[in-house]
Amino acid sequence: MPPPVPPLVTLHLWRVSPAGVPAALARMGLDRGRVRRTPGVRFAKLLGTGHGRTFTLRDADPLRWGLLATWASADAARAFERGPVVRGWQRLATEQLRLDLRPTVSRGRWSGREPFGAPVPGPEQGPVAAITRARLRLRRAATFWAAVPPVSAELRRSPGLRAAVGIGEAPVGLQGTFSLWESASALRDFAHRSDAHRAVIGRTPVEGWYAEELFARFAVLDAVGTLDGREPLA
Repeated sequence: MPPPVPPLVTLHLWRVSPAGVPAALARMGLDRGRVRRTPGVRFAKLLGTGHGRTFTLRDADPLRWGLLATWASADAARAFERGPVVRGWQRLATEQLRLDLRPTVSRGRWSGREPFGAPVPGPEQGPVAAITRARLRLRRAATFWAAVPPVSAELRRSPGLRAAVGIGEAPVGLQGTFSLWESASALRDFAHRSDAHRAVIGRTPVEGWYAEELFARFAVLDAVGTLDGREPLA
């Protein structure tokens, strides 16, 4: 039986200055225990980010860091906002964005878990977000990396895309993409009409690229802050 669908998922993205990179790396280590001990947190991952064009080391962006968390209640998430983890990143950040999300679709596992439960799909209005995440079989990495650039290029040209960021728990082997869309129909149009994306989906079971994979879609409840100097939903 899948776990319950969390009532709230949050994604924080923080940009730091080049001088702030050592402090950000330190926070990535120190905050893991603090986040796990937070009342009301069900699942959390501190994340590095990248450009998402190749999913190799040259994609990594040491100036942007993230935190994805699922919550037992909105009150628990708001209490976390006032706590030492978020305040520490706010002092360090030159730019920040927080997204409040509600899962609407989730398939697969992340670190052996189903962090977003099994939502019942229903009508979707307004902006949506998507997360794809995979644990790559390193012996298959070369063919996977060769397949990524055409998909990334088509993604960034897609009508209705508001933002896309590579995310991962490690620079190589544990990677994914967070994308923000004007509507669910815009996301579906990319998924079904992109030749490169459909080709990769078709090759996945044949190539055996992933040891674990997950796809999730979310309704966007709120967006506070900016990403690359702009409000992503404005």
